[in-house]
Amino acid sequence: MKKTSVTRLYIMKQMLTVLLLLTALTELFFTIAEDLGHLPHSTPVSLNPTVQYTNPALYFISWVLVLVIQYSRRFCTRRDSGTVFLFLILSLLCGIFQFQTLVRQAIQGSITDVPRFTLFFVSYGFQVLLLLVSVMSDIAPEMKEAAKKNPEITASFLSCITFSWYSRIVLKGYRKPLEMEDLWDLKDTDKTQQVLSMFEKNMKAGIRKARRQLEIRHRKRKRRQATTDYRNGLSKAQSQDALVLEEKQSKKKEKEVTGGSKGDYTKRWLITALIRTFAGNLMKSVAFKLVHDLLVFVSPQLLKLMISFVSDPKAYVWHGYFYAVLLFVTALVQSICLQQYFQLCFQLGMSVRTALMAAIYKKALMVSNATRKESTVGETVNLMSADAQRFMDFANFMHQLWSSPLQIALSILFLWQELGPSVLAGIGVMVLLIPINAVLVAKARAIQIKNMKNKDERMKIMNEILNGIKILKLFAWEPSFEKRIGKIRGRELKGLLRFANLQSISIFVFSCAPFLVSVVTFAVYVMVDENNILDAQKAFTSISLFNVLRFPLAMLPMTLSSLVQINVSTERLERYLGSEDLDTSAIWHDSSPGSAVYFSDASFSWEQNSDAIIRNINLEIPHGHLVAIVGPVGSGKTSLVSAMLGEMENIKGHINIKGSVAYVPQQAWIQNATLKDNILFGSSLDEARYQQVLEACALLPDLQLLPGADLTEIGEKGINLSGGQKQRVSLARAVYSNADIYLLDDPLSAVDSHVGRHIFDKVLGPEGLLRHKTRILVTHNLNFLAQVNDIVTVVDGAVSEQGSYSTLLARGGAFAQLLNTYGNQQDSIPEEEATVGVGEELELDGDPVPGTEEVPADVVTMTQKSEASVHQKNFTRSLSSSSTMSSSRNIKAHGKKQKKSVDEQKGQRLIEKEAMETGKVKFSMYLQYLRAVGWGLSTWIFIGYIGQYAASVGSSLWLSDWTNDAVPLNQTQNQTQNYSTSQRDMRIGVYGALGVSQAIFLLISSLLAAQGAVRASRVLHEKLLSNILRVPMSFFDTTPTGRIVNRFAKDIFTVDETIPMSFRSWVTCFLGIISTLLMICLATPYFAIVVVPLGLIYYFVQRFYVATSRQLRRLDSVTRSPIYSHFGETVSGLSVIRAYGHQERFLQHNEKIVDINQKSVYSWIVSNRWLAVRLEFVGNLAVFFAALLAVLARNNLDSGIVGLSISSALNVTQTLNWLVRMTSELETNIVAVERVHEYTEVANEAPWVTEQRPPPNWPNRGEINMMDYQVRYRPELELVLDGISCDIKTTEKVGVVGRTGAGKSSLTNCLFRILEAAGGKILIDGLDIATLGLHDLRQNLTIIPQDPVLFSGSLRMNLDPFDQYSDEEVWRALELAHLKSYVHGLPEGLSYEVSEGGENLSVGQRQLLCLARALLRKSKILILDEATAAVDMETDHLIQETIRSEFAKCTVLTIAHRLHTIMDSNRVMVLQAGKIVEFDSPEQLLLQQGIFAGMARDAGIVGTQNTAL
Repeated sequence: MKKTSVTRLYIMKQMLTVLLLLTALTELFFTIAEDLGHLPHSTPVSLNPTVQYTNPALYFISWVLVLVIQYSRRFCTRRDSGTVFLFLILSLLCGIFQFQTLVRQAIQGSITDVPRFTLFFVSYGFQVLLLLVSVMSDIAPEMKEAAKKNPEITASFLSCITFSWYSRIVLKGYRKPLEMEDLWDLKDTDKTQQVLSMFEKNMKAGIRKARRQLEIRHRKRKRRQATTDYRNGLSKAQSQDALVLEEKQSKKKEKEVTGGSKGDYTKRWLITALIRTFAGNLMKSVAFKLVHDLLVFVSPQLLKLMISFVSDPKAYVWHGYFYAVLLFVTALVQSICLQQYFQLCFQLGMSVRTALMAAIYKKALMVSNATRKESTVGETVNLMSADAQRFMDFANFMHQLWSSPLQIALSILFLWQELGPSVLAGIGVMVLLIPINAVLVAKARAIQIKNMKNKDERMKIMNEILNGIKILKLFAWEPSFEKRIGKIRGRELKGLLRFANLQSISIFVFSCAPFLVSVVTFAVYVMVDENNILDAQKAFTSISLFNVLRFPLAMLPMTLSSLVQINVSTERLERYLGSEDLDTSAIWHDSSPGSAVYFSDASFSWEQNSDAIIRNINLEIPHGHLVAIVGPVGSGKTSLVSAMLGEMENIKGHINIKGSVAYVPQQAWIQNATLKDNILFGSSLDEARYQQVLEACALLPDLQLLPGADLTEIGEKGINLSGGQKQRVSLARAVYSNADIYLLDDPLSAVDSHVGRHIFDKVLGPEGLLRHKTRILVTHNLNFLAQVNDIVTVVDGAVSEQGSYSTLLARGGAFAQLLNTYGNQQDSIPEEEATVGVGEELELDGDPVPGTEEVPADVVTMTQKSEASVHQKNFTRSLSSSSTMSSSRNIKAHGKKQKKSVDEQKGQRLIEKEAMETGKVKFSMYLQYLRAVGWGLSTWIFIGYIGQYAASVGSSLWLSDWTNDAVPLNQTQNQTQNYSTSQRDMRIGVYGALGVSQAIFLLISSLLAAQGAVRASRVLHEKLLSNILRVPMSFFDTTPTGRIVNRFAKDIFTVDETIPMSFRSWVTCFLGIISTLLMICLATPYFAIVVVPLGLIYYFVQRFYVATSRQLRRLDSVTRSPIYSHFGETVSGLSVIRAYGHQERFLQHNEKIVDINQKSVYSWIVSNRWLAVRLEFVGNLAVFFAALLAVLARNNLDSGIVGLSISSALNVTQTLNWLVRMTSELETNIVAVERVHEYTEVANEAPWVTEQRPPPNWPNRGEINMMDYQVRYRPELELVLDGISCDIKTTEKVGVVGRTGAGKSSLTNCLFRILEAAGGKILIDGLDIATLGLHDLRQNLTIIPQDPVLFSGSLRMNLDPFDQYSDEEVWRALELAHLKSYVHGLPEGLSYEVSEGGENLSVGQRQLLCLARALLRKSKILILDEATAAVDMETDHLIQETIRSEFAKCTVLTIAHRLHTIMDSNRVMVLQAGKIVEFDSPEQLLLQQGIFAGMARDAGIVGTQNTAL
């Protein structure tokens, strides 16, 4: 670094140092002058002693050094030197003795040596000044900016060890809730990029070494096999590969090695790589920890000296003061070392997590297919979240592995000195408690595992309920599912109670340990030998040491169990990070002239050593050609594209690709970003070209539908786009990227035929945007083949023929057969141009291909479309629909309304921002929780805890009284007569009894607390569940499922397990501190005066901290989720990212979001240290004052009381720290109660059952009358249905048609009152449906929904969740639904388990099951939300037949997406923009040449006779 400029502070420092240098010189010259006789001697000696030469000379040298050091620091960012600071402190401390001597002399007026006297004081003054100047941070002007972003880099030494540089954030956090912008930047060394590059270097070296060892292991195994099985000489891949390049050979071998045996992997490199990367940090933390551990044992020794000082009246008073100051200083140094150690540990944890997360992400971008198959997306995300987190947690107490044994050994050593062999009794008790604890822990773990299963099952059903909530509402099935969840929850709570009881017992055992140990030790000590008398020194020193011993004994088992977990994680990470990268060596990029893509005898497979999927392909594709790849399903068309992208394993041959590649996968991959970002995909914006691409890909009409046009935020996995829109966005991304070669994997499958035609003409065809590019198009759509340059037919992974359309047709080979099989179905589509104007709607209800454009009826997309299409003009209202619910509470908390940016359009953000609570947690939440526990129970729990602490104070006082027995005995040396055994036994007995009662109180209160906690869990979950099942549908549309699931998973988990723990710890800490302060005040009443200011300081520090810490925890969780979701997204879109070659950009984005998260984590770590340093200082002051007061009042104090008072004070520091931690943790966790409470307050839909019940067999006629009916999705949106009036007569069959967004699906929602009326009413059989209870209404209507939703459970449960029907009826329904034979064939019959979402049934079967549901209900009104979109012709036919025959006597409303299905209905209702525009019989409508006739023409229906059936 270059030299920084001079500052005022720097000049002051140097000036003061020069002055000090001059005083030292003066003194030296003065001494020399005296000895040479130039000056008279102040003392009558011939020569000055040597010390008067050495002292100033040494000082002179020191000040010169200080000058040099201060100068050299100008080359560093942090310009203050710690060495100089420590030197000054020591120099001033050592000067104190001389200082007081000289002051005394001055007072007595006996100063002999005036010059030296003045020089000393001048020098001392300058040193004090220099120290004061050193405390301030010296920031060079050029570092001002950097220091604003992160003051840590320029903070002074004192500021660093006390973390004062952080105070600004704490203050800010106290004044207002912190935002990400308020946090300071990371140091460069902590940034992801740096950490990763260091770690990668060591990781690569480690993996190389591990691979070599793996090969050696492999060879040994081979040799063993070779002896037994000679044939296995050469693997197939290698024998074929004999001719290929040598380099490739070695790669193959390596692969063979890694892929050869599933079980083996590159082992034992991760830990060494991590240690190498973070060696510096480890060394420093070891040093700090060592100093701290040794200082821990100094306090008990000082306590011993202090007690002996009080009990010895002849001792000098200054001894006492000296001990008091020493106690304070050791405590201070100990605190500073401990905090620095923790800071280093947490920083290490953070860096390790960063390194691992970044490494996993980078690996995911390059991972080979074999590894990808081994681990699912979920597992890989788990590596990143769970395993990396485990490493982070482990780093915090990793050093306990060596520190605990050291502390244990030293404690035993010092105890032996105090009490001799009797110590073994106490240690024996401690050691005995360890296995008891181990047994309890093992039992608890078994319960935990069982409970996790229950939790998973509950969450699985919860997930299904939320995903299928619409079906539950339509069928009125909520109660049945509520019962199912209640049953599982009951099991879960039983387990929880058992777990909590075990925990109580283990806490009981653990808390008994200290007093059991001391009772046993002291009893044995007194009984072993008549002459052993317990005096204060021995008793309290031993108790201090036992307290020291408790911590390592508790930590060791924890550390070891966490080590076991780390081992599991290490193995998983080594397997993943050490696995093979994708080998793309078979894809050449040779730019010599020739064709664009050239296959040379290429064979590829999906996995190493498996059969080739693509065989011996020789193929040349010239520049600028459009080549279609066709073939039957499963013939390897997609694999061919994957091979070109390098995603497959090469067996032989190669592919040469000239130029850049763009890729459109079969299933569109959409990022969670705006539509515009999805298309630009990291390229810069060229507006003209962008508009051209939108037009060509037929996206302009969609943009008019989307509320925010191209700035609409697209949910994860493209949730608010229909299949066709996703596909077109994916295509637009490719077109915009302007690559040389386009690989298009069937992009036209998900769009309507006319849209497909438009896209082909405007983008892919001879006249399209890409006409000069090389295009390779996999397609099933045979209409376009006449316009391509070349057709390649793939059969069974090999090219069977290739040529132009006419040549292949003439040849009559595989291609001609294909045309015969598939061509007929597509003949009916009229060939004329379908140009899509902006005004026209895209998704005409033509003849959609499966999975088509018509949006799945999730209300969200429907809402969005209808919102947009109804009134595209009134888009000026600026407040986004979303901010209403979530912000209202935030606004209250902030006190200032935040205006949503005006340009954000209504509905542009579909999903509301999650309400992140800010500010202090309301006190009412604690009461809410205690109310759930029950007031009576809460009171008893508290009484139990108070009893425990009363007993504990009693036993300590008894002990101090007992030790005073020793005093008179020491004075009368004749011990045996005075100290009777009866008195001794009484002392031990009472001490023991108090200990036991303490334990019993604790046990009772813990067991009661467990009972209370489980009760609270039950109450809160019940409230939450019953409310969520009763909220209206609109809530589910605006709230992501994940957020609701989170309430049931994370927040309920917190209520179940974390809050009880936090409450318990908080109460114990609080009472512990109160009892300690009480004891000190009893010993030295004046201490009460000191308690008040200390308490105030403590309170303020704590308030400041809690506000900041709580907000930092929130920021951490808010910034953490984008990391995982971005990772999940990357893994699922891997082939696209690789194809475009955007790995680097994604890596950088990942680094960016990890760094943002690191910022909040680091800030949180420092805030903890900031707090701890300040609190420990308060605690250290408490120790100091307890000691000081003991010295002042030593004449009227017993040694026992002094021992009690100081040993209690020594203990209080840790507890104080814990109390704030616990307060903060409790506040963080109680937020869960708040969040659960928030969802129990959501407004409900209408009641399920009202006073007015419908007549028993209502509706018996099935007449529907709508009167001027209006409805809207949310209060702030436009009307979706605008004044609908119609009468539908009994048993009439009515078809409902209309373009997307016309309000067809809204109509069904209105009949079931999923949407409540905004005006008008609907009568069914003359009853106004708005007056009925929802269940009465919904149970009497039947719907066959568009998406067949099934739930996990038995088949029977899916048909009849309330067990209302007999088995005969169920079988009859299945028979009518054409499923009887299938279900009969299943081994379990009706109790066949349906998997989650019905995955183990085909889509057709699911649809038929939904039909069977409807047949069971058999109500008078059937609503058919055109269920045939996802069904093949045959199933469709079956369904239509059944409905005609079985529902002949019912009123049927069909919402049609294909016109064929409704051509035979009595009347057709045509909706447009929420109004009925035509309503008559199909024949009449065709004659009128209106909208319906136009739609019929588009669908290729000329007259009514042309029905599909």
